[in-house]
Amino acid sequence: MKAIEIRKKYLEFFKEHGHRVIPSAPLIPENDPSVLFTTAGMQPLVPYLLGEKHPEGTRLTDYQKCLRTNDIEEVGDNRHLTYFEMLGNWSLGDYFKEESIQMSFDFLTKELQIPAEKLSVTVFAGDEDCPRDEVAANCWKKAGILDGHIYYYGKDDNWWIAGETGPCGSDTEIFYDTGKPACSDNCQPSCDCGKYVEIWNNVFMEYFKDENGKYTKLAQQNVDTGLGLERMAMLLQGKETPFDIELFKPVMDKLKELQKIDIIESRRIIAEHLRASIMVICDGGKPSNVDRGYVLRRLIRRTVRHMNKLQIDLNEIGTLVDLYVETLKEMYPDLEKNSNMIKETIIEEKNKFVKTLAHGEKEFQKAMNNAKNQGKNEIDGETLFKLYDTYGFPPEVTKELAEENAMKVDMEKFKELFKAHQEKSRQGSEQKFKGGLAGNSEIETKYHTATHLLNAALKVVLGPDTHQRGSNITTERMRFDFNCDHKMTDEEKKQAEDLVNQWIKEDLPVTVQEMTKEEALNSGAECMFIEKYPDIVKVYSIGEVSKELCGGPHVGHTGEIGTFKIKKEEASSAGIRRIKAVIL
Repeated sequence: MKAIEIRKKYLEFFKEHGHRVIPSAPLIPENDPSVLFTTAGMQPLVPYLLGEKHPEGTRLTDYQKCLRTNDIEEVGDNRHLTYFEMLGNWSLGDYFKEESIQMSFDFLTKELQIPAEKLSVTVFAGDEDCPRDEVAANCWKKAGILDGHIYYYGKDDNWWIAGETGPCGSDTEIFYDTGKPACSDNCQPSCDCGKYVEIWNNVFMEYFKDENGKYTKLAQQNVDTGLGLERMAMLLQGKETPFDIELFKPVMDKLKELQKIDIIESRRIIAEHLRASIMVICDGGKPSNVDRGYVLRRLIRRTVRHMNKLQIDLNEIGTLVDLYVETLKEMYPDLEKNSNMIKETIIEEKNKFVKTLAHGEKEFQKAMNNAKNQGKNEIDGETLFKLYDTYGFPPEVTKELAEENAMKVDMEKFKELFKAHQEKSRQGSEQKFKGGLAGNSEIETKYHTATHLLNAALKVVLGPDTHQRGSNITTERMRFDFNCDHKMTDEEKKQAEDLVNQWIKEDLPVTVQEMTKEEALNSGAECMFIEKYPDIVKVYSIGEVSKELCGGPHVGHTGEIGTFKIKKEEASSAGIRRIKAVIL
């Protein structure tokens, strides 16, 4: 069964069970500084899991485009992906364990025709904080899971919480038996031997953990589920890896045709990273040296590095992009519409990296000459890491060049430095990804409302055809991208800043209405990515100044914001300018 057929069956099944189908949120979160990318289906639904009413009701389902880069170095093996699609269904204070488990079992065994004997599940074993989840276990027995196919594990395996505190609860994971021989008499889902593959996770949020570590029952119990599409397609098609399914196979085959050296890991890295890059760019991502732009740059550069490794002509990268657009356009129609922009972005980044590689070779020559002048026949680990970290020069290329010049490299020291660098980056990532169910802070809420005021002010100063093209908010500042064909003058910047502060001083009310998407557009409300919004939307109005579709959050009156100050105005990309501003 193809991936798109699984997706269609999933959405139709839950639609028939009273769920409203909502659109996938973009990979790049709108006004969410806590994460670089959308990493899970629940992420865009955080306010509703915390109790806010969703305009589509209490039963929701969707497919969600996701990107996770914590294991980027693992890509190349037979299972790791950075970009993937997550199918999900949610209950916002509606059904709970029994109905969730029954629906999961019915979908797998009836819609996907998976024999019950192929399925095993895990549930929470219980501890001093919360009891053993016999409710979930009994629900599985009632649904039809076979005797001996239910396993009990502790908090490390079957408990979910966004951070140190907040909504949390037990989860139940569903595993598929691949039919591979058991690794031992005690082989079970916790093994890494490959016999059992996790396919679905149902999270039951029924507790709240406070700062003292105390657990209390939540007023609203939620269900959050996630099923990995590529993994499910792989298993149903009887393939060994996700790279063998139809989403990757045309590109994998083309790479085999183009390569002069056969390295399966490099083909997988190219195929995976190029698909991820295409999806990020389609949703508005641009390569840069910071945050998500750096992740995108790293994905493209790793693609180029491994094309070099296979001795594939780098000009073929455009051919591979075209092939992916053709392969994926049924699943993601926006790819065809944005294909030229996607290809141009990737080719431009490829060309920049080619120059980086050339510069790195010059630095290598200097390092080699210095070593020889000191009577050494080895490039030390510090130099190896500097070439990699500062100049983007791959260590395997340094090693090859060194060997050509009868020199060695201290790879052990490099690995030590690289591991320390990875740990530092991972800690940074954890800080960046810690958002979860934390919600928005007071200052972020003020900044969010200020973006609406700035958008309105720029329409007055630069003209009504000026529109927001992106934004990013942290607790320290706001960043706002907009279309404009010139560098703003000091006078224009002052006019925009003064207008925002005038509206703040007027203490305008901020109101919200729910309406259909068509009614919202007919009312004159502005919106980015209109196709990404559900049929029922929220429209926020700020006095008579601004009206936009938005998910919030916002202040009640503009007077709560403070003093608005533009710190910088600069180019973001062709035809797009960027303002950085603060609230004092």
